[in-house]
Amino acid sequence: MAGEKETTKVAIDKYRRFLHEDHVAAAETIEWKHGSPPIYDSVNNVFEQGRTKVWPKGSLEETTQNSIKTWEMEIKYKTCVNDIRTINLEKFKLFVNGREGLSAEETLKVGCYNALLKNSMPNEFKYHKEDEETFESSHNAFWSAFPRGFAWEVINVYTGPPVVTYKFRHWGFFEGPFKGHAPTGEMIQFYGIGIMKVDKYLRMEELELYYDPAELFGGLLKGPKISESNIEQGQDDNTTTQQCPLFNHS
Repeated sequence: MAGEKETTKVAIDKYRRFLHEDHVAAAETIEWKHGSPPIYDSVNNVFEQGRTKVWPKGSLEETTQNSIKTWEMEIKYKTCVNDIRTINLEKFKLFVNGREGLSAEETLKVGCYNALLKNSMPNEFKYHKEDEETFESSHNAFWSAFPRGFAWEVINVYTGPPVVTYKFRHWGFFEGPFKGHAPTGEMIQFYGIGIMKVDKYLRMEELELYYDPAELFGGLLKGPKISESNIEQGQDDNTTTQQCPLFNHS
C-alpha cells in the first residue's frame, strides 16, 4: 500500500453516498470505528483499472453498485447501527447462501467478513472459522492479503425495485500474506448473485447473497506456507494492520 495518509483528509468519494456528507456535516455525531471516515483511494484505483463495466450515470446498474458499496462502507466503519442510512433498520436482514438472516445489529457486531463467510461445515474443514475470529482479526487477514484493496462491481442487473436482482464480481491481487500463506501476486476473483429488497426510499429491507467461497479461498490457500517460502519472517501483518483504517475493500 502507498504511504500513510492523513486521517483528517476529507473523504470525498463518488461511489459511496454519505461518506463526505457525514464527515463534514455530522462529524460530531457519527461514530467511526477508527475515529474518522475511511479513505478509498487505493481500492478505487483497483476498481477503475480492473472493472469490466462502466455504467451510465444515474442508471439502475450504477445506483445498485453504489448502494452496495455504501452499505458495505457503513456496516464496516460505523459503530452505531442508527447511523447506517442505507437500510430500513426495523426490517433489515442479511442472508448469505441460504443461511438464517442476520439483523443489522448482529451484522455490525460480528463484522462483514464473519457474516459473509460463515458456513455449516465441521470446524476442522472450515477455511474461515468465524467463531474464533473477531471483527478486527477477520478484517486484518484480508487487509493483509489484499493491500491495494478488494474491489467490487455490478456485472448485470436483472430486475428493478422493489426487488433488485444483480450479478456481481469481487477481485483483488494477492500481494500480502494470508494466515501463514505466502502471496502469489495473482488476481483472485469470484462471482455471485445478489437480491436486494428496498423500500420506497431505496433503503435495504433484505439483502440476499449467493456465491461460492471456495473460489476465494482456493486462491488464498494456493500460496506456500511462509515458513517453507523465501519470504522473510519479518514480513507479517504489522504494516498493513497499522495502515488498514485508511481504506476499504469494496
